Formats: sequence, structure tokens, C-alpha cells
Amino acid sequence: MDGTKRQHQVVRAAVVTVWINVLLTAIKLLAGVAGGSQAMLSDAVHSGSDVLSTLVVLVGVRLAGKDSDREHPFGHERLECVAALLLAGLLAATGVGVGWAGLRSALQSAGRAAPGAVALWAALLSIVCKEGMYWYTRRVAKQTDSPALMADAWHHRSDALSSVGSFAGILGARLGLPALDPLASVLICLLILKAAWEVFRDAVTKLIDTACPRELEEAMRTVALAQEGVLRLDRLQTRLFGERVYVEIDLCADAGSSLTQAHGVAARVHHAIEGAFPQVKHCMVHVNPLDPTGRRTCDRGGSH
Repeated sequence: MDGTKRQHQVVRAAVVTVWINVLLTAIKLLAGVAGGSQAMLSDAVHSGSDVLSTLVVLVGVRLAGKDSDREHPFGHERLECVAALLLAGLLAATGVGVGWAGLRSALQSAGRAAPGAVALWAALLSIVCKEGMYWYTRRVAKQTDSPALMADAWHHRSDALSSVGSFAGILGARLGLPALDPLASVLICLLILKAAWEVFRDAVTKLIDTACPRELEEAMRTVALAQEGVLRLDRLQTRLFGERVYVEIDLCADAGSSLTQAHGVAARVHHAIEGAFPQVKHCMVHVNPLDPTGRRTCDRGGSH
């Protein structure tokens, strides 16, 4: 996907979710105060953190989309993973805060009045809205292969799950178990921490040059071997670079080929890989000469 088009899609999705989250946060705060619900107030804090996290996504995507420069000749794509790491930290901090507030409130729940019905309806509204935002953001994240936006999608899903916990806690409290309302905040805490861990793990994977899935590498191998002049592949390695991929290939060509012919083989493989796999940012090809007996005539050298 074209870089400008990709950035536009990610930014548009982020802006849409920011405005929805601002509205939801206001509704939850009002419902939590009016209904006297600790769970709904915790849910409001979670939605508020979503606004901040989406702003982090916007900044990360814009920085990651900058062109290469002298200090960063390979580009800035990994800044999107840095944004995802920041989101994981925000999620974890939010989860701990929500859990602590819930525990403290649970210990003081004796004699507390049951939450009002307005809190229950606010939880239902939040479940529907946040689940819808999760699927919308997830779809755009997959289309654009954006780790930061996918992290934001999981933030929406964790908020939807926290609203489910809020609904259960508020309903339980209204049925005569007041401690269930603040204890729902503890469940929300655990769900948020789980989402934070998943976001963190995905971002780190893309920062430490992790290889692509085996299925993708096999597909690349098939494309490379199909090119004219390629006798065999000695090495194919991949590494994730943010949402992009770098590929390195060592192949064997006829030892009797001219330098021009060997270069042509390398160029065909290079263009075939980059053409067939849009996520590939660069494919580097090295050609080894192979004699008729199937033995390489030198260890290194040839055409790149």
C-alpha cells in the first residue's frame, strides 16, 4: 500500500475513535457520578486513557511515515513500534490504577447504596460502541499493517471487556451484592493488564529483528526459485522492521554466466520479491557461481 494512503487511513481511523472516546468518557463520568457506581467511574478512566493512547498512535504514525534522512537511512518505521510500547505502558498503568481503586472501594462497600439504573445503561452503551470500535480499528490496522493501530484496537477491546465487567458488577450490586460493583474494577484491571502484555509482546517482536512467519518465507522461496537463471537458494532470511520486512537471499547461478547475466538473475529475483510482497521494504540478493557438478566455485562474490 502507498505510504501516503496508508498514513491517511490510519490517521482517519484514529481521529474517528478519538471523538467517540471523548463522548463515551463524558457519558460514563456522568453516569458513574449520577448512579454512584465505582465500576462505571473506573470504566470512564479507561475510556479517557483511550483518548490519550490514540493521540500517541497519531504521533507515532506520523513520525514513522517520515522519509529516510542522513541520520536514519533505513527510515523511521520502528517509531510506530515505539508508540505501541508507550501504549502498552499506558494500558498497564491504567489497569493498576483501576484495580487499586476497585480494591479500596470493595473494602468500604458495606452499607453502600446500589448503583442507579443510569450506570447500567451506560455500561450497555459502552459495550456496543467499544466493540464496534475494536472491529473497525482492527480492520484498518490489518489493511495498513500498523502495529500501533492494532495496539489501539486492543485498547478498545479491553475497554469493551471492562464495560462487560462494569455491567456485571452494577447488575450484581443492584440485586443486593454491593461489593460486586467495586470488585468488577478488579476484573477490569486484569483484562487491561492482559491487553497491555499482548501489545508489548507484539511491539518488541517487531523491534528485535524477528523473522517473518515460516509460511511467508516459504512463499518468498517459491517466488525466487521460479525466476529464470536461479539454480538453487543457499539462504533466505527475513527480519521485521516495524510493519515492513527486509529480505536477504543468497542464490546460485551458472558459473559460466557473464557478470551482466548474473546481475540480471539477481535483479529479477529482487523485483519479483518486492513486487509479490508489498510489505517488503528491500530485498538484497547475492549470487554465488555454481559449476556443473553442483559445487560453488567461491564462497562469496557475484552480483547483488
